[in-house]
Amino acid sequence: MTRPSAAPDGGCDALFGLESLGAPGTPSATRPAGDAFRTGDIARRLLPVRQIYAEPAAAASPRGRQVLDRFPHARVIEVASHWGIPGLHGNEGNVERWVRVKGETLVLGVKKNLVTRPNGRSADWIAPGPSNGCALACSYCYVPRRKGYANPITVFTNIDRIIAHLGRHIARQGGKPEPNQCDDTAWVYDIGENGDCAVDALICDNTADLVHAFRHWPTAKASFATKFVNPDLLGYDPRGRTRIRFSLMPADDSRLLDLRTSPVEERIAAAGDFLDAGYEVHFNLSPVVLRPGWRAAWADLLRHLDDVVPQRVKRQAAAEVIMLTHNQGLHEVNLGWHPKGEDLLWQPRLQQAKRSENGALNVRYRNHVKAQALNDLRELIDAHAPWLRIRYAF
Repeated sequence: MTRPSAAPDGGCDALFGLESLGAPGTPSATRPAGDAFRTGDIARRLLPVRQIYAEPAAAASPRGRQVLDRFPHARVIEVASHWGIPGLHGNEGNVERWVRVKGETLVLGVKKNLVTRPNGRSADWIAPGPSNGCALACSYCYVPRRKGYANPITVFTNIDRIIAHLGRHIARQGGKPEPNQCDDTAWVYDIGENGDCAVDALICDNTADLVHAFRHWPTAKASFATKFVNPDLLGYDPRGRTRIRFSLMPADDSRLLDLRTSPVEERIAAAGDFLDAGYEVHFNLSPVVLRPGWRAAWADLLRHLDDVVPQRVKRQAAAEVIMLTHNQGLHEVNLGWHPKGEDLLWQPRLQQAKRSENGALNVRYRNHVKAQALNDLRELIDAHAPWLRIRYAF
């Protein structure tokens, strides 16, 4: 596939003029000058991209061209669809290259089914995400369960249509009638259900465009969880309309299970900077993995959180507590590339079958085990970080 020329993109059904959002789909005016982190050594090590599978329309779009220009030496392979790519998805031989594929491969696609789903737990709504997949390699991640043997980032290049869809959806909701566990006054939209927006920002301006868009919507707020500290996001000027949720677990667990992520200590240390940059800063205590000594490990983490987090962060912080959910198919894939992690994740003695909201058959901790663990963790939070309000736990 030859790299596309800079031909004009097709029309857009935006709710308002794209110029008011800094023209989504083109390099964002909201990005900090210099973009030092995106082009630095850490980003190059995380994403040494060598090949890009691309739908023709995605490659020809302004956002697609931005990604191709970002990785000028990558081989571009034309595909009919970003889903079910022969030789990538469903190729059992990729298991041994699990981490390499995440760094060396990207996919460009057009997101065709733009649907915002109700949630009511972490967020009021799950937005159509700007990506699917991740360059990080958390061995418990639910996204690869539907992809087979490879889970690189798929970048959706029609960010203008995603933003237009969100604008219409937000307008239909009107003001939030009453507080709930998601937020007191704003409709909260999770924009990163199937990826990590902080990592996506290393590739293109999709995250910047979304943060910028939510500044224009006074009744709504964006939200995404991350395990990666990307300083470039500090220049996006969210003006309080984006909630960043730093995911935390004890450091020893993270070193085994959160591969390629920022160290937990760095995520905690970044909280003050992100609050000062205009973000709402929350924490995800997730996943909670039960193993010998887990209570002492979480007590240590909570004490560290209490010692390091500034008072200004504590005053507005809240947390989600999410117990581990796992999956038979993912367990079998993980045995091919990271079997040590499965010693913690796969514990049939403690786990039972669970049918998830999306219809997948997973495993979670048995009801009595989970209930006791949640009670224990609440007591630890009360003892070591009493300022940390739990928004929800499951």
